[in-house]
Amino acid sequence: MKITVRPGGIAQTSSECIILGIYEGERSLEEPARVVDRASAGMLQEIMQSGDFKGERYRSFLLYKPREIVARRIMLVGLGKRKDCTLDKIRGAAAQGARAVRDLGLHELLMPATFARIPGVPQTGIIRALAEGVMLGLYAFDEFKTTNERKKKNVIEAVTILVENAQELQAARDAARKAAIIARAVQVVRDLVSRPANSATPAFMARTAKTIAKTSGLVCTVLSPSQAKKLGMGCFLGVAQGSREPAQFIVLEYVPAKAQHADTIVLVGKAITFDSGGSSLKPARGMERMKDDMSGGAAVLGIMQAAAQLKIPLRVIGIVPATENLPGGAALKPGDVITSLSGKTVEIITTDAEGRLILADALAYAQRYKPHAIIDLATLTGACITALGNDVAGVMGTDEQLINKIKEAAAATSEKIWQLPLWDEYSELLKSDIADIKNAAGRDAGAITGGCFLKEFTGKTPWVHLDIAGPAWTEKDRPYLPKGATGFGVRLLVHVLENWGKKGYIKGEKVNR
Repeated sequence: MKITVRPGGIAQTSSECIILGIYEGERSLEEPARVVDRASAGMLQEIMQSGDFKGERYRSFLLYKPREIVARRIMLVGLGKRKDCTLDKIRGAAAQGARAVRDLGLHELLMPATFARIPGVPQTGIIRALAEGVMLGLYAFDEFKTTNERKKKNVIEAVTILVENAQELQAARDAARKAAIIARAVQVVRDLVSRPANSATPAFMARTAKTIAKTSGLVCTVLSPSQAKKLGMGCFLGVAQGSREPAQFIVLEYVPAKAQHADTIVLVGKAITFDSGGSSLKPARGMERMKDDMSGGAAVLGIMQAAAQLKIPLRVIGIVPATENLPGGAALKPGDVITSLSGKTVEIITTDAEGRLILADALAYAQRYKPHAIIDLATLTGACITALGNDVAGVMGTDEQLINKIKEAAAATSEKIWQLPLWDEYSELLKSDIADIKNAAGRDAGAITGGCFLKEFTGKTPWVHLDIAGPAWTEKDRPYLPKGATGFGVRLLVHVLENWGKKGYIKGEKVNR
């Protein structure tokens, strides 16, 4: 799909279909709907006054061959009440409108940059929301569909965003370009997470990382199992030893032009490409979903691609430990003790608490970069879904200012998070009788004790953990979140990186909350 931003008047520009945003319950129309209404002899006002279309959020209404309008069709999309309108609702309305146009069998559409107005939000913010909404809403994963079914699918090939003020054209184009970069990164993540585990193996993730590095100007290093063993990654290799698929420890590095003045941020993503639970076997029901246990690692790959293409002025390192977690003659057993890269010994209580083990070695490995901050993403615990539901990620960490940066990004991107405490009392639950620490503490506060385990391997570096077990996948079809893999975390953390230095980053006090 190609997104183009160009100047022009809405009534005089040719298109298969114009998409217009309409507020609910308002008698007067705003630009550009008012322009279209005048050119069509009051057709829009007539439709709204008749009650045929009221502007309810995400509802759509199609007009054919409006008089004095060059475009062949107009698709009205409801924005809901003006007072409730947000960038996220604009993103959703754009997605819903684009889907409706696609379902008509059309291949291109036109949207005005003034699709909606929000007090205090510049036009560039609206344009980014429009571009993201269209690209994310039209996403579909069909690689394993038959050729005939793929041929039947309607595809939007071109989207034009119209800017009436030529002085704003360059800023509008920059906004659309950035939105497209981020949306494509989300699509990369959705593709990875959607793939079946016999296709998206650790080796496949490593190849994908190398491709991203080659096309985006990153440096990629993949440590083999023998190299990981030489370094002492006992936790990472312990999880991998039940699988025939060789584990891959993937490192991507982005170095900006003025690297000597840039902060270093390390992103770590859990990539269990299939999680059976290992020797502590999961129930069969729903196990097919465990291909999504690499969502954190996939998100890191997507974020790294976006960071490089956006030329973010930070040194960003992405670490993705990738392996399967399967039972077998060589697999870890409950009661085993293994030694991590940090030197700490870990008693295995359950082999189904494997994500924290591979992250332990990845977090320890991250220290060699002397980072200003470490952020990890992981589908770590079902307990986080129990606590917060399927739409919200849990956030924990040791630096309040870093947590606040992520909270601000969550508010801006509508990728929802909620902070959980890391009080010392929770860490007490992980004490082992025979090792330095045990890898699980039972059902109580499972998401928090998972975070407490990871904290043991972060040293003194400011660190935040995002438990994305719930929002990494959706069973509901939403305007710009089609059913399936969501790509959660990409928009959130790209926003953090884009805005890193705007207020200045100062190490905050350690927190245990």
